[in-house]
This record gives sequence, structure tokens and C-alpha cells, in this order.
Amino acid sequence: MRGSVYIYILVMALVTYLIRALPLTLIRKKIKNRFIRSFLYYVPYATLAAMTFPAILFSTDAPAASLAGFAAAVVLAFQRKSLIVVAAFASLAALLVDLLIMYL
Repeated sequence: MRGSVYIYILVMALVTYLIRALPLTLIRKKIKNRFIRSFLYYVPYATLAAMTFPAILFSTDAPAASLAGFAAAVVLAFQRKSLIVVAAFASLAALLVDLLIMYL
């Protein structure tokens, strides 16, 4: 049993290494295709959104509070407020809606 854990770790390390090393070794020239370049440009943003959005929705017991915090964050972010201001007001909005739901 103990030996198989090391095999699992080794396989996971190998797969992780291959996923990162293969594109570097197979693609040596600059990518000139506009579609592929634009696709690769948005991959980090899409990945961040895919990881963050579910955490936002399930951060409180009440989905309405999470959505209120998300809405406040979106509005303030589009107004180009600082990260501290956006985070503070999003948390405050979620807290207020959560308290409103709890006491009503």
C-alpha cells in the first residue's frame, strides 16, 4: 500500500511535467495565427473566472448575499475603483444582505 502512493505521486509529477514541457518543445516558432493568439490571450482570464465564480456563489449560506456581493464588486470594478475598495464593499454588501435575510 505504501509503495503505491509513491507510484501515484511519480505518475502525477510526470503528467504535470509533460503538460508543461510538451508545448515548449513542440512549438518552437512564433504563433502567427490570429485566432489561436487571441484564444491563448484569454485563457488565463477564463481560467481565473472558472475558479473564482463558483467560490463566489457558495461563499455564504444565502445565494442572494453572494450575488449581492458579486454585483457590488462588478459595479465598482467597472468604475475602476481599487481592489481594496471593491473587496470591502463587496464584503459589506454580502454581509448586509445576509443579515437582512437572517432577521426577516
